[in-house]
Amino acid sequence: MDRRQLLQGAVVLGIALTTSAGVSSAADQSSTVRIGYQKSSTLIAILRSNGELEKGLAELGIAVKWSEFSSGLPLLEALNVGAVDLSGDVADTVPIFAQAAGAKLTYFASEAPSPAAQALLVQESSPIHSVAELKGKKVAVTKASGSHYLLIAALSKAGLKFSDIEPAYLTPADGRAAFEKGAVDAWVTWDPYVSATLKQTQARVLADGAGIANYRRYYLASTNFASSRPDVLRLVFAKLQKTGEWVRKNPEVAAQLLAPTWGLDSGVVSLANSHRSYEVRPVTLESLAEEQKIADVFFEQGGLPKRVDAESAQIWSPDKQASVR
Repeated sequence: MDRRQLLQGAVVLGIALTTSAGVSSAADQSSTVRIGYQKSSTLIAILRSNGELEKGLAELGIAVKWSEFSSGLPLLEALNVGAVDLSGDVADTVPIFAQAAGAKLTYFASEAPSPAAQALLVQESSPIHSVAELKGKKVAVTKASGSHYLLIAALSKAGLKFSDIEPAYLTPADGRAAFEKGAVDAWVTWDPYVSATLKQTQARVLADGAGIANYRRYYLASTNFASSRPDVLRLVFAKLQKTGEWVRKNPEVAAQLLAPTWGLDSGVVSLANSHRSYEVRPVTLESLAEEQKIADVFFEQGGLPKRVDAESAQIWSPDKQASVR
């Protein structure tokens, strides 16, 4: 065979394999729901631990496959390309970046605001005592995270622009390492990283989201999955609501349950839980108003390639039990 024939054969084989994989994926999805989550996905972590979600889905003839992600953006990228079907909670900024990239995602639940669950930290011995003093300083931040927006909002309130600081774009693990070594002047992150750092190191809060960033957490599904399996979304939504209520009523028990799962002391987990609302709600168009504000801020800062219409996103309603605009 000459080179041209080999290339043609490879293309045909590639198409066949892709088609086969698509059929296999569709078959798998009928009996398995793939759920992506982060370390900060508290309610999902509890449901993984107690088996309640798997038990409920088993009654629908569905198994669960779990996948952990380091942060929200890679999680929603996986959701968009069909690697997972549902996401655990992600920060309010993350769906905006996913929308800007053309992702086909559907909101199916949210948590009430938790502004204290993310914070701008400095070392206890730092001479910096106000956000305005960050001018010219190096700040660690995870790109496209909720804390990224908090940093922008806190700087703006202090009369500074984002360009007035030197951002160091790092994952939470790398951000903490840089913070502890003194390689950065400040670090902005979210729980449980905030609480772990406050409990385990000499650090203090320079600012949190109070009055400037509500920090809602959202749960999303691929739009195809939301359309085809509303029964799964109804069950997951109900389990999340029930679990959130249980955490609010049993904070210490919840902390002890989560401690080994997160690899953290129960005191750290208890502090982190005290910063979160865990009140699971349906998503409405009205609740996306702050999403639009976040989108506009990032676009003006040059962080988004185009303007995003937050209200154009698909929303699944547990009342209407369907995807709506």
